[in-house]
Amino acid sequence: MTGRFITFEGLDGSGKSTQLDRLAQRLKVRGVAHVVTREPGGTPFADLLRELFLSRETSRVDGVVELMLVFASRRQHLIEVIEPALASGAVVLCDRFTDSTCAYQGGGRGVPPELIAEVDRLATGCRAPDRTLFFDLSPEEARRRRRGRTADRIDRESLAFYRRVRAAFRERIAGDPDRFRVIDGAAPIETVAEAVEEALSDLLKPPGRDLREPKRRDRAGNA
Repeated sequence: MTGRFITFEGLDGSGKSTQLDRLAQRLKVRGVAHVVTREPGGTPFADLLRELFLSRETSRVDGVVELMLVFASRRQHLIEVIEPALASGAVVLCDRFTDSTCAYQGGGRGVPPELIAEVDRLATGCRAPDRTLFFDLSPEEARRRRRGRTADRIDRESLAFYRRVRAAFRERIAGDPDRFRVIDGAAPIETVAEAVEEALSDLLKPPGRDLREPKRRDRAGNA
């Protein structure tokens, strides 16, 4: 199978990470070479930047500073993990990528889109995924799901911030509808998993095979 770059996007609490892990398990069962990674992070250097980025002690960081940190992490991530994996023919499943930067630093922080585009060009050559799954969920429900967990710096932002982030994601989707697939993050987990399978069937389905687990048959051979 040709290497495929698939990203999972959405608000924290939307279920994107859970569905990424479920897909990784299905690929493992099928014997498909794959890499699971995330942003910010994915390499030792990028993981250090992630700790700094999410630290509650850095609550007053300017949006452009956030932008530079994220893209420094992303460039190293591409060089060290993503591009080599794709060159080897593996499927790369990445939790967040540049769309999150456009949504959080752009929509949330108000960093101008032209500045984000310029830094993206310098850092990644405007590298885009083959497919992006956006798990849509209201900011109110996302916050309810996160209740009780230790809040990092981004978790502590206001609902107004997250509404801007969601709106920015939707703007990205409208501008690149062929790459995105929108999935209802409020649906039951199994329904969401089926939607993920459908959204990726054209990329990941080998000839004559289904991404989903085969149905069991009875002794008469009936499904």
